[in-house]
Amino acid sequence: MHDLILYVTKYGLPLVFGIVLAEQIGLPIPAMPVLIVAGALTMDKDLPAVQVLSVAVLASLIADAAWFALGRRYGFRVLKTICRVSLSPDSCVRQTTSIFERYGLPSLVVAKFVPGFSTVAPPLAGAIGARLPAFLLFDGAGALVWAGAGVGVGAIFHKAIDRGLQFLAGIGTWALVFLGAGLLLFILVKWYQRHRFFRMLRMARISPEDLHQLMDEGKDPIVLDVRTPGALLADPRRIPGARKLQFGEIPEKIGDLPIDREIILYCT
Repeated sequence: MHDLILYVTKYGLPLVFGIVLAEQIGLPIPAMPVLIVAGALTMDKDLPAVQVLSVAVLASLIADAAWFALGRRYGFRVLKTICRVSLSPDSCVRQTTSIFERYGLPSLVVAKFVPGFSTVAPPLAGAIGARLPAFLLFDGAGALVWAGAGVGVGAIFHKAIDRGLQFLAGIGTWALVFLGAGLLLFILVKWYQRHRFFRMLRMARISPEDLHQLMDEGKDPIVLDVRTPGALLADPRRIPGARKLQFGEIPEKIGDLPIDREIILYCT
């Protein structure tokens, strides 16, 4: 068989472990394609499906447990770290945290199928004080479902995937060039999205010092505390005079606010 397929077969388990661990840490390396290829190889090569699933779940649990510990230690501040190391800053927005706060630990079972949520959920679980055994139970179940889906798809369509691998092996070095170019393009797109996201934040952001100055100057800005319930639980401190408001209530109540004063949103 071609060298590429032999290489993937020989180093399949360490490769699966490393790629899954890297993705769950937050690096821009998609693990699902590797799981699908590994699933295809379980049908024709000496690559047991049980071992593939085991190393994938183990790698996922290691990364998620680390994020859980960081969330337990640093609370919601760890979201800043996620935004800094991730190329998907949208994973830090309110919608992903609200999913976890609404459904709790059972949401971990499907978390890895939701972009951004899979990275945010483990530290959130630690931040709200979830018990470690319960977290590992639901997170492990989610990792098994996620990895099983990839391996299952690969096993079902193994013939088509095997032909694709043979084609890549046939073109030799160009296969690595194409794969590297695809990964580079993915990273560039994510970098552009990240750059645009933070540029928007710089345009709309106000520092605590600037807000304090507005208050000292008697400009009486309106501060709306739109943090999620989980964020309030983790950090109950309030800005003096801030009005508590749910984020989803803003369109309904924005018309009741004065138009001649600065409006500041204090979010998660």
